[in-house]
Amino acid sequence: MFVRPVIRRKIGWLLERMHLVPDTHITPYPDKWDLSLAQRYLLTARYVAAGYGVGFRSAERRFLRWKDAYRGKRCFIIGNGPSLRCIDLGALANEVTIGVNSIFLSGFVPKHYVVEDVFVAEDRRAEIDTLKGTTKWFGNHLRYCLADDEVCWLNLRMRYNEGAPDFPAFSGNAAREVWSGGTVSYICMQIAYFFGCSPVYLVGFDHEYKIPLEAQQNGNTIVSGGDDPNHFHPTYFGKGLRWHDPRVERMERSYARAKKHFENDNREIINATVGGKLEVFPRVSFESLFRERGR
Repeated sequence: MFVRPVIRRKIGWLLERMHLVPDTHITPYPDKWDLSLAQRYLLTARYVAAGYGVGFRSAERRFLRWKDAYRGKRCFIIGNGPSLRCIDLGALANEVTIGVNSIFLSGFVPKHYVVEDVFVAEDRRAEIDTLKGTTKWFGNHLRYCLADDEVCWLNLRMRYNEGAPDFPAFSGNAAREVWSGGTVSYICMQIAYFFGCSPVYLVGFDHEYKIPLEAQQNGNTIVSGGDDPNHFHPTYFGKGLRWHDPRVERMERSYARAKKHFENDNREIINATVGGKLEVFPRVSFESLFRERGR
């Protein structure tokens, strides 16, 4: 009676070590994008191979070309807080930039563009599909909604046990997987790590959110009843648009994990936001980054 469970555990461990079991949590929204067991095995095998630098299909070969593409170069992850209005985004035209969600409302097109949230994908689908001049990085779970032949489809995985000491996980190899951490910017940090960037500067990370009185909240889902006070543009999550309740404490835990991972590789994440309440990372003046280069 005692031997059988032990044997099952050992077999399971062996299969996992041999990558013969499918990844967990690769379809976080099965009602929108689900896979059969055979498809899970196949998709896992493809991402395992990509993690070793082998792209069996064009989807994997597409993002493998970005591994260490910016080794030793600085990059900017652009958040969408109100402080973004305080800087000249034009200064970033020749920089490595990673933007997210509705950054296109600013008129600035980043070199790389990331979406994780299903509400953003569904409510901004038309703008996202027509956005050009950027490399798009989306979680596989958004395939049901977004369509683009040139997307780098990430193996986005989620861990639901937030009480675990290793939550959230951080992936140093985005070709294999990336992990959710309660904010799309956490995925951006894993992508920047995959790029080989250092230092990584953050702008527009105000790290402060208000839920307006006219908004309607049902659990973790919020529907705006008017202008958005939390982002650089009033229609970002404007009237009728949906967003998730931001959990700042979970975001800070994710940021601390990313900071440690970068530091272990002698790399840095630095906050260049004008003001704001994010103090996990050391700060620097945005303008000083360009004065040093004689701009």
